[in-house]
Amino acid sequence: MSDTHVYSSDIAFSPAVKAIQARKGSRKSYAHVEESGGWQTEIDDNLAEFLAHTNSFYLATASADGQPYMQHRGGPKGFIKVLDKNTIAFADFSGNRQYITQGNLTENPKANIFIMDYVHRRRVKIWGTAKVIEDDKALIDSMMPKGYRARPEQVILFTVSAWDTNCPQHIPQKFDAADVAQAVAQRDARIAELEAELASLKQTLSSPGLTG
Repeated sequence: MSDTHVYSSDIAFSPAVKAIQARKGSRKSYAHVEESGGWQTEIDDNLAEFLAHTNSFYLATASADGQPYMQHRGGPKGFIKVLDKNTIAFADFSGNRQYITQGNLTENPKANIFIMDYVHRRRVKIWGTAKVIEDDKALIDSMMPKGYRARPEQVILFTVSAWDTNCPQHIPQKFDAADVAQAVAQRDARIAELEAELASLKQTLSSPGLTG
């Protein structure tokens, strides 16, 4: 974290932000967060578990002159790897080859990861720095999800400076199509099982030995 940050949350709460918080009445509540040190700066078990079940997130970067850019990254659950308490990494798959994110990181390493969990109506924001690792086949292979049909082009290493969660307010609840399909299949299998049991019971009850 920068030496200019007194609290970890200062990575987002600049003096300008704090001035607006004071004007709009939220500064006092965020000051209480600062009294306990600000946001978390290390990946704990809860965040690691959250990342292990993540299959989609957004990576924000900015150019040297401050032009922001946000790029979606996706893969199977578990494609984001926790390397240690301060570092996460993932294989960067070949896409449209614009390389805006990579170009931005060559001149401004500051980055942000924004993750939405629509099922549980949670969002996690992670501030830090990122860098691209090319031409390291062993590292790329270790980051590649087993059996996933994509071409890994490089690896992005993200060093965590601070992270925070938001309340579920205004987050619509949505479900992945694959999860819905699995739930429907399980329901249909249970219905078929119950129908078979019912048919068997009816046959038993209608047998001559059970009639008056």
